[in-house]
Amino acid sequence: MPKIITLPGLIDIHTHLREPGAIQKEDFETGTKAAIAGGYTIILDMPNNPIATISPETLQQKMDLAKGRIYTDVGFHFGGSPKSIQYFDQIKDKVFGLKVYMNPTTGDLLMENDTVLEEVFKNWPKNKPLLVHAEGETLEKAINLTRKYGNKLHVCHVSLKKEIELIKQARKDGMTISCEVTAHHLFLTEEDVKKLGPFGMMKPPLASKGDQTALWQAISEEVVDIIASDHAPHTKEEKLNSGKPVNGVPGLETTLPLLLTAVNERKLTIERLIELTSTNPRKIFNIPEQANTFTEIEITKPYTLDARPLYTKCGWTPFAGMKVTGKVKEVVLRGKLVYDGQNIFGPYGEVYGAG
Repeated sequence: MPKIITLPGLIDIHTHLREPGAIQKEDFETGTKAAIAGGYTIILDMPNNPIATISPETLQQKMDLAKGRIYTDVGFHFGGSPKSIQYFDQIKDKVFGLKVYMNPTTGDLLMENDTVLEEVFKNWPKNKPLLVHAEGETLEKAINLTRKYGNKLHVCHVSLKKEIELIKQARKDGMTISCEVTAHHLFLTEEDVKKLGPFGMMKPPLASKGDQTALWQAISEEVVDIIASDHAPHTKEEKLNSGKPVNGVPGLETTLPLLLTAVNERKLTIERLIELTSTNPRKIFNIPEQANTFTEIEITKPYTLDARPLYTKCGWTPFAGMKVTGKVKEVVLRGKLVYDGQNIFGPYGEVYGAG
């Protein structure tokens, strides 16, 4: 394998930048610096902030906060809720997708009312992805609603073998359905929670070794379309809150080194890595091209992941101590050097949908 490899700028369609409302965890500046250091040149931000993205006003607030402060390009997803349905036509061209939370997770956007869910699936534009957080049996409900209303369904952070089987069957039935997996579900299992404690807690939770094996098999069979970070930072203090530790882990700076290690171990090819982190996200979410934009990586001798050099504000990683073999050497965004392997330059990022 060549020592230096040039990749397209990577795309992460599933991140939580935490602004507004939870900037003790992350903000647009620190989150996009972490993205650039991780080789990403476009990231899409989720709506489940304390101030949720469920109206034109809250969407515009996010865009205004991001302008002039971001180091990579940023786009947004809208949140599904009883109140947000009325705004779908108004905001559809400003966002990349609608996120519907059908299982409990961070934030207040859980939707369990079947009547409201029907209205959401019915009214969301059929040419735009409808993303679901739907674990286990809940995924069956999402697929049935998609079958009824003809949505372009995207399943977030698939973690279980039975979910892969549901997706495969839905595709055989002719449905338009894509899915993603995360690095934490690919490289950690429920066994790791024993040593990680609250730092290994996330939604969906880490699963069995058998489920993990099924995810890798689904990648090789091209059932999985995208690898996303589900970057969900929380402070150490929040994680260590014995009364109610929060779910979620950071991932923007560690996903690519982990995937490059999988390439080195021949579990993944560079070509497939590019499909999963650039080509497919761009196609599925209709993300604009970025001219003269690329990420240069160096295939290194094995080194140990460490939390100390991370840009993410939360300052920790569940992968600390893990041996990996690849580093981001350089990132260029629209012809401008934005990262040289040590220093970040900018901010040169653009806000999508801002007009």
